[in-house]
Amino acid sequence: MKPSSFQQLGWTRLFPPMEWLASYRLSFLSSDAVAGITLAAYAIPVSLAYAALAGLPPHVGIYGYLLGGVGYALLGSSRQLAVGPTSAISLMIAGSVGALAAGDSGRYAEIASLAACAVALLCLIAWLFKLSLLVRLISDSILVGFKAGAGLTIMMTQLPSLLGVAGGGHNFFDRTVRLAGQFGDINLLVVTIGLASLLLLLVGERVLPGKPVGLTVVALSIFVATMLGLPALGVPITGAIPQGLPAFEMPSFGLSEPAELFPIAAGCLLLAYVEGVSAARSFAAKHGYSLDVRQEFLGLGAANLMAALGHGYPVAGGLSQSAVNDAAGARTPLALVLCSITMALCLLFFTGLLTNLPKAVLAAIVLAAVYRLVDIPALLRMWKISRIDFYAAAIALASVLLLGILQGVLLAALASIFLLLVRASQPNVAFLGRLRGTGRYSDSARHDGVEALVGVIAFRPEASLLYINAETILDTVLDALRRSSDIKVIVCDLSASPFIDLAGARMLHDLHDELELRGVAFCIVGAHGQLRDLLQADGLAEKTDSRNWMRTLDSMLGEGKFGEQSPDIQKEPRIG
Repeated sequence: MKPSSFQQLGWTRLFPPMEWLASYRLSFLSSDAVAGITLAAYAIPVSLAYAALAGLPPHVGIYGYLLGGVGYALLGSSRQLAVGPTSAISLMIAGSVGALAAGDSGRYAEIASLAACAVALLCLIAWLFKLSLLVRLISDSILVGFKAGAGLTIMMTQLPSLLGVAGGGHNFFDRTVRLAGQFGDINLLVVTIGLASLLLLLVGERVLPGKPVGLTVVALSIFVATMLGLPALGVPITGAIPQGLPAFEMPSFGLSEPAELFPIAAGCLLLAYVEGVSAARSFAAKHGYSLDVRQEFLGLGAANLMAALGHGYPVAGGLSQSAVNDAAGARTPLALVLCSITMALCLLFFTGLLTNLPKAVLAAIVLAAVYRLVDIPALLRMWKISRIDFYAAAIALASVLLLGILQGVLLAALASIFLLLVRASQPNVAFLGRLRGTGRYSDSARHDGVEALVGVIAFRPEASLLYINAETILDTVLDALRRSSDIKVIVCDLSASPFIDLAGARMLHDLHDELELRGVAFCIVGAHGQLRDLLQADGLAEKTDSRNWMRTLDSMLGEGKFGEQSPDIQKEPRIG
């Protein structure tokens, strides 16, 4: 059956492998195999580091990559997205699960797995109710600020391990103060190992892009630590990692109250979906296939359910690991399956090699992975181009630094909605004049040489007329009327207003009534279909001539019905 035939069967959209397997070629296999092995080489050290960041045993991170990748490959719609633990979600788990676990490490791990199960459940609910609009809740500017705050917070959590001190603290500033007070306790041997690893990672990233530099640094550090006996010298190491594959079982829902658990899961879902879909869209555009943003809920849900069953914690699609997967030649999600097989072999036969891995190396891996999150050029660009976007980014950055990842992502979403409402509440109201020598009318404030209309104020709200901006538009027009003299007619051009609600219609009623008291005529032009229907139903046709609603300002003024017009106007009758 041809791929297009599969696409015509609606049920196959629930199982994307039916589509990409139908067009799979044997030549793809070598590319997917190389990508899978390369991704595993990248993922092993990163997953160990992120698990430590989350406050969990290192092997739990490997479980997340191994099982999350298989789950996403079954139901995800992206062909290059790589799924596993991410830095932001790891820090979110560390900052929120600890309070629920009450110091019990076993309970901590179980609640983290339960959070992944809750994310899977929320993904199913979001898929059923078509809540893919979640990806729009956080604007690009908010995301830049959030990532910068998360990056700074994560770096501050890793500096103590890099310096060989205890660290501690509840937020970025508290951690900074405590770290400054512990400088006298710095372990120079640990610092040397950490800084050398960080330098190798950063240099290798530039000199050998796309190569398993992280795995090489891990192998080298283990070799040096073993040969020189660094654990005996007080260098913290990961210790023994359990051999074998994870046992499958459902987390116990009696460990935590839903009211405590689901805010954590909701934050993880929001962050995972925004980051994952953003990355997946970029790769879909690059390779010329369509991404089903609703299906991504099922892919993310399957990944988290598999991770939860295998004692992992919430996972997501990340840009960095996906870039590694794509650069290595991944053609289909089979690369994720082959990556999981590679990691399973490592768990079965090579875990003993990771025992002497210094924790300072894991801290260096995290630092090398997250420093790009602090995008200073993007913040400076927003400052120059759009201050409101910069302020949005600053709100997100400050909220993460002060409140933590979970509260930060939720506050960032609320800030996005609030800023959207602020922008909608202050639309531009263009007061129109005639462009010299034409029959065109434009915003007098934006164009020099626009001829003022005699005895007429023509205004054009450049937004939908809604409850949130109706009063602002009314005040703006009345203020313009107060500053003018000898006005006989006010014309409202609705050609730039795609939608109107009852509050917007009430504003037009109020404007008409106010103008009638002042002896000024009121006319509406350029109204689209939905606007005309609502204005007709709301009784505005009894106050203004509804026959003019479809006409343009040009056609009305061109007939000389209001004001004075020059004979050189080029008539351009247009029906809106």
